[in-house]
Amino acid sequence: MSEFVHVAVDAMGGDNAPAEIVKGVVNALNGCPNLKVTLTGKEDLVRAELSGQQYPADQLEILNCTEVVEMGEHPVNAIRTKKDSSMVRGLRLVREGVCDAFVTAGNSGAVLAGGQLIVLKLKGIERAPLAPILPTAKGPVLLIDCGANMDARPSWLVQFAQMGSIYMRNMTGIENPRVGLINVGTEDDKGSALTLEVNKLLKECPGINYVGNIETRDLPEGVVDVAVTDAFTGNAVLKMYEGVAKVILHELKEVLLSTVAGKIGALLIKPSLRGMLKKFDASEYGGAPLLGLRGLVVKAHGNSKAAEIQHALEQCITFKEKKINDILYTEMKLEEAAANRVKNRDKNKDNADRNNGTEKGE
Repeated sequence: MSEFVHVAVDAMGGDNAPAEIVKGVVNALNGCPNLKVTLTGKEDLVRAELSGQQYPADQLEILNCTEVVEMGEHPVNAIRTKKDSSMVRGLRLVREGVCDAFVTAGNSGAVLAGGQLIVLKLKGIERAPLAPILPTAKGPVLLIDCGANMDARPSWLVQFAQMGSIYMRNMTGIENPRVGLINVGTEDDKGSALTLEVNKLLKECPGINYVGNIETRDLPEGVVDVAVTDAFTGNAVLKMYEGVAKVILHELKEVLLSTVAGKIGALLIKPSLRGMLKKFDASEYGGAPLLGLRGLVVKAHGNSKAAEIQHALEQCITFKEKKINDILYTEMKLEEAAANRVKNRDKNKDNADRNNGTEKGE
C-alpha cells in the first residue's frame, strides 16, 4: 500500500453538517485504502453520525472541538478568537504537519483568512488564490481567483496564471492548458489599468499557454482551461454561473412536468438528460483549492452533500500524490521569487529612508 494521505475534515462546517460531512468521509474511506481522516468537531455529534456505519476504524480519528465558526461570523475575528473551533483546529493540523490537507464546507471568509494566517503561504507566493473548477461544454475550467484577493496587483495575477496552469496540467491531465484573462473584450487595448498590464505580462510569461483576453460569455463554451481574474470579478462570475444554472434547471423541470406530453418526453430523454446534468455538475470536481499554501486547503460549497465531500477528499489524495506543491516551487522558481521580493523590499526601504532624510534636510 502507498503512503497514507492524511486529511483533516471540518465536521461542523456547512449547511448539512455534520450528517453529510461524516457520510462523505465514510464513503471516501471505504473507497480509498490510502486515505486517513481526522474529523474535527463536537465528538458526541460526530460519533452519533458514525453509529452503525461501516468504515476502516484504524483510518479515522476524531478531534473533539468545543467551538464552531458560524456562517455569519466576521472571518478574521472568528479565526483569532475561536481557537478551539473545528476549523481552526483543522487548519492547525496542516500547519503542524500532522495532516496534508484540510477540507471544510464552512464560512468561506474564515477559511480564506485562516489558510493564509495559520497554514501560511509558500515562500515566494505573493497571494494565495481560491480556484474552483467550473463545468463547460468542453470540460472543466479553473476560475482563479474567485474570493481571496479582492484588490489585486498585476504580479499576483501572473502567479495565479502559473499556479492554475500547473494545477490543471497535473490534476486533470490537460497537457498544455489554455490560459485566458477575463476582460470586457478580446482586444489588447480593452480593459482596466489592471487587465491591460496583466495582459502584457502574461504574453511575456514563460511556461504557460496564454491565449489572450476572453469574455465571460465564452466561459461556458470551454474556450480556456484556466480563467484568470481578480477575486471581485471572479466571485461575481461564479455567482452568476451558479445562478443561471439554477434557473435553467428550474425552468426545464417546469416545462417538462407541466403537461402530460412533457412528462412522456421527460421519460424518453431521462437517460440523456442525466448524463448532461452530470457533465455540468461542479461537485464532481470536489471543492475549490486555496493554492500557494504550505499545505492544501479545500473549500467545499456551503450546501455540500456527501458526494462533494467524498470528491474533495479524493482531490486531496491526487494533490499529494502528484506533488503539486513541489512542482509549483520548482517551475515557478519560488526560491528566486522570494529572494527578489526581499531585495525589492530592502530597496524600497532604502529609498524611503533617503527621501525622509532629504525632507528633513539631512
